[in-house]
Parts: sequence; C-alpha cells; structure tokens
Amino acid sequence: MSSQPPTESSASSIGPGAHVIQVGLVGRGIQGSRSPKLHVQEAAAQNFGLSYSLIDLDTEPWVRGTLAQALDDAEARGFAGVNITYPFKQDVLQLVQQLSPDAGRLGAVNTVIFGGPDRVGHNTDWSGFAENMRRGLPGAPMRRVVQLGAGGAGAATAYALFREGVEQLTIFDLNARRASALANKMNSLFGLGRTRVGGDLAADLEIADGLVNATPMGMEKYPGSPVPESLLRTELWVADIVYVPMETRLLALARARGCRVLDGGGMAVFQAADAFRLLTGHKADTERMRAGFLRDLETAA
Repeated sequence: MSSQPPTESSASSIGPGAHVIQVGLVGRGIQGSRSPKLHVQEAAAQNFGLSYSLIDLDTEPWVRGTLAQALDDAEARGFAGVNITYPFKQDVLQLVQQLSPDAGRLGAVNTVIFGGPDRVGHNTDWSGFAENMRRGLPGAPMRRVVQLGAGGAGAATAYALFREGVEQLTIFDLNARRASALANKMNSLFGLGRTRVGGDLAADLEIADGLVNATPMGMEKYPGSPVPESLLRTELWVADIVYVPMETRLLALARARGCRVLDGGGMAVFQAADAFRLLTGHKADTERMRAGFLRDLETAA
C-alpha cells in the first residue's frame, strides 16, 4: 500500500497538540462535495479538532481504485470512520461486520464506524430525508407517491417515505431489475402490495400526491428534468435529493406550476448531522449546520 495520504480537504484544530478526530468521505468524483466544510465547521463551533479527507477513487492512486483498500487504509491511519457515497453505498455491505438495524433493512450504508473489533455500517440518508420532509413539507398528503430511482439513495428515500406514512409507493428506474428488487424489499418491510414498479409515468403521476426524484438527474453533470413539465400538476408536491444546484430543473418547473417543492439541501444537512454524531460522538446543531451550508453554496455561486 502506498504511504501517500488522501486529499485532506478541510481540517480544524483547537491548538497545537490537540487531539484531532480523523474522518473522511469515500466515493468517486467527489471533489465538489460540501461534506468537509459541514463537518469541520461544526467541530470548530464545538471547539474540537476534526480533519475531513476526500478519498476519491477516481483521483487517488494510493487506493489503487478499490473500495476495500480505501477502507483498510483509512482504518489503519486511525480514522474514526468514513462517510460513503456514490457508487459504493451497497458495495460496502460486504466490507463491514455489523449493520445498524436501519442499514440492515435498507441494504445500503453511508457511514462506516471504525475503532472497535468490528466495522459498523449505518445509514443516515433515510433519516436525513425524513427530517427534511417533516420540516419542508409539513402536512403533505402521503396516500400515493411516485419515486424516480431505485439505487442506494432511492432505497433510503423509499424507506423514509414509509416511515413518514406513505400508503402506496410506485417506483420507476431505468434498470427494471433494480426497481423490482427495491419494490420487493419495501413490500417485505412494510406490507405486500404497498410498493409497485411503475409502468406508465403519466398515469401514475395523474393520481399521485407527491413525486420524489432520487436519481442524479438535475445535477450539473446530468442536467435536465426527469419528468416532462406537462406531467406536473399544481396539486402535486415535488421533492428532489439533488442539492447542487439547489434549484434543479425539476423543481423550477414544479414551482412554476404552483407545486409545493422541497430541495435536497435539507437532506444533505440532516444526514450529515446524524453522521457527525456517529463519527465524533458529538451532537450537531442542525440550524447552525444548515446556515453554514447555505452560506457556502452562496459563496460558491
């Protein structure tokens, strides 16, 4: 294994010789991630040191392109744990020894904790999305919801939707096998027949209360809307997990149609707050984290 360290994106310290908690993010194409500042700024506000490294398997030769080596090296370097992002949230299941109950039910992990005899995988994506729904769309009708995307993020949003009271969920994904697998998983967890694979997006949206985009469509790398404007009704609420840009093409179209909309910024902050607690043992101030997150987005723009 190479002795070269990962890219250290951000670090805070409370003084010379102070103990600094080391954490990081493992993924591909993550150089634009807001996670380092979210975590480091919160640690500084709480007066303890935190180093947050980006372990990008697209750019870091020291991990030789494998998730297993990235985790081994981070653990050997004394990291408290790492966040996991695209495309490894399901692959990492084979590299941990324990799963939290929610991560086990979901079959997806976005936070791995080191430091004990076993690596423990957690999922804070679902709780972050659920909290964003509670705060951003209070009282939203949940009888029928259409979700686009059945990957790791889609598993988390589907799980959160049922925990928040959705009665019927219809899933669309370009990969039919993946959509079917997620529908089967949700049915096994929440009751047979409550999740189905969609076949006609127009027909399903016509009777839906809400729409969730759990795909990368709308990101700067994948511009555009996953849904034609003509299918967006005023009565429909629309939630997106994408947060760069905060106002995706889908949300702009939905807002113009008079829909209630929810951007992905809240999910990003609330999942990070839950991960921060797991990684550091300190409870995050979510309002402070959200304010800093919005400031950083404005600065970047």
